[in-house]
Amino acid sequence: MSSVIGMLKMSELAQRSGVSAGTIKHYLREGLLGSDDDVLRTSRNMAYYPEDFVDRVRLIKRLQEERFMPLRVIRDVMASDPERAAHMIELQDRILELVAEQDEDAPARRLSRSAARETYDMPRNVLERLEELEVLTPNAGGYDRDDVAIIEAISRFRAGGYEEAIGFTVYDTLRYREALGPLVAEEVSVLLARLAGEVNVERAVEIISSGVEPLRNLIGAMHSKLLLAELRRQRAGAG
Repeated sequence: MSSVIGMLKMSELAQRSGVSAGTIKHYLREGLLGSDDDVLRTSRNMAYYPEDFVDRVRLIKRLQEERFMPLRVIRDVMASDPERAAHMIELQDRILELVAEQDEDAPARRLSRSAARETYDMPRNVLERLEELEVLTPNAGGYDRDDVAIIEAISRFRAGGYEEAIGFTVYDTLRYREALGPLVAEEVSVLLARLAGEVNVERAVEIISSGVEPLRNLIGAMHSKLLLAELRRQRAGAG
């Protein structure tokens, strides 16, 4: 029988990793902790696990809870290169740090609330409701570039007739946020998985930045295509 020296019981692995035994067993069933060859089973109800499982379990939990990464994506990353997942965390942290630094260095890029109301003829109560819904997230310096783009889009909607009088309100924006949320979460997970360890942080930021505008165009074009397809489908169904 192989030696259990240096290996851990499930209770020890759970204690040292800070993750429950039930969750660890789920990771094992999902194939996130390697093959059965890594586990030493001494009886039907007793098994021992390598000490390096501690770091692996902690990493999987972080990727799940802090990066909202699906288990299937984590499994693929851990299977191909366990260290790659750690690089993903580092890459994400560094990207966010660089973005924060750029934001601090360029406060003039922000638009104040008063300037937003004047520039886009946007009522104060509309902006306030959008902030309450966290569709807009200004800081003391005002709205950032993405907030301004949202304000501009809503202003154009209102100018085109999408008004409260016929039932269109700021709450309609929540449909898009709810639909885009899961898509964006998966996109970030896949993007980090592909970039981590392949390019340096500066290059990763360049790649992500260069994809923003084409992605917006792609989503807009696909939305338009799907909208027309749905109208045709409903007309055919009513005929």
